[in-house]
Amino acid sequence: MSASSPTLTAPAPSGTTSAKAGPSPDARARRGGRLLALDGLRLLAALMVCLYHYAGRGGTVSASWHQTPAHVFPTLSQVATYGCLGVQFFFVISGFVICMSSWGRTLGDFFRSRVARLYPAYWVALALVTGAALALPAVVHPVRLDEFLVNLTMLQQPMGAPRVLGVCWTLWVEVRFYALFALLVVVRGVTYRRVVLFCSVWTLAAVVCRTSGNALIDQLVMPDYAPFFVGGLALYLIHRFGGDLLLWGIVAVSWLLGQSNATRGLWHAGAHGDFVRDPYVILLVVTLAFAAVAAVALGWTRRADWPWLATAGALTYPFYLVHEHLGWFVIRVLHRGLGLPAWPTLVATVLGMLLLAWLMHRFVEKPLGPKLKRALRGRKLGSRSSRLGF
Repeated sequence: MSASSPTLTAPAPSGTTSAKAGPSPDARARRGGRLLALDGLRLLAALMVCLYHYAGRGGTVSASWHQTPAHVFPTLSQVATYGCLGVQFFFVISGFVICMSSWGRTLGDFFRSRVARLYPAYWVALALVTGAALALPAVVHPVRLDEFLVNLTMLQQPMGAPRVLGVCWTLWVEVRFYALFALLVVVRGVTYRRVVLFCSVWTLAAVVCRTSGNALIDQLVMPDYAPFFVGGLALYLIHRFGGDLLLWGIVAVSWLLGQSNATRGLWHAGAHGDFVRDPYVILLVVTLAFAAVAAVALGWTRRADWPWLATAGALTYPFYLVHEHLGWFVIRVLHRGLGLPAWPTLVATVLGMLLLAWLMHRFVEKPLGPKLKRALRGRKLGSRSSRLGF
């Protein structure tokens, strides 16, 4: 791996390289092909969140098990309660992937790829969960028609409407990240210099905005989650160009801020009960999340070229969308309705959600995603839109 990196004073135009701003031949070879290990990490993060929703928390899932998961799975629940950190893991991976996939693309390409990637499976998940809520409202109460229609936009949270999918709050975080990155970086072309400046400014803004007390600024800057996205962005630059003190410094600061945010949000001194988290374990999980993506960035996972990892990556998004509420539905039917023991119910539910995710990928995402992307291309609206890449 090249130890040098491009200088900030001579960035190359998007999609091109130069003697100072371009990657070394080693870096070019390193970024060639699909990073299958990253697909595996995405599914691992989704399974962490799934385990949390099934065995690591109370609330609605307790009704499906007919008692708290801490009593159903005394040992597993102590591990599963940390599965919620799979969300932060996702955000680190997302920063890496978005930087990688937007390189050399126009703003229009970026917009179309995100819409075609997110919405087809999301709309189907909304329909499936709403159908399950109507069939068995004891698990999840169905929303009104007007609320369902707002959910189709993926903007239900800022609109104050109930969420059909519990996990879609993370999609709203992702959408805001995409918007920031698109408007501040992609619109002018993704380069090393612009990504580094974006990481630096966003990190500073995330720290400063905590003292502002302004709800709008907090929504835009996302101080709780910005360090994870920034860490992923910097790790992709390390993967593409090689590491140096500047990039590793950005990663280190992101990790330091991220672990603080995660611990502050998930641990409370003096807390007691079924699902109490240890601050040192939270720190460990966040550290492992950054370390796992760093291993991909450094090329340490190049031997993980197993074909099934590509399938794992393809299943991650639809699985993440449907596993929560539909999983609670299946648990209630299998465990309380049919009397299946707890462990077989848990395994059958996870496997069933993975099967459903594969069906959604095969019959929804694969055929509809490309069609939606082509439909969004439309006609050129004039010279200004052409310059922006639409």
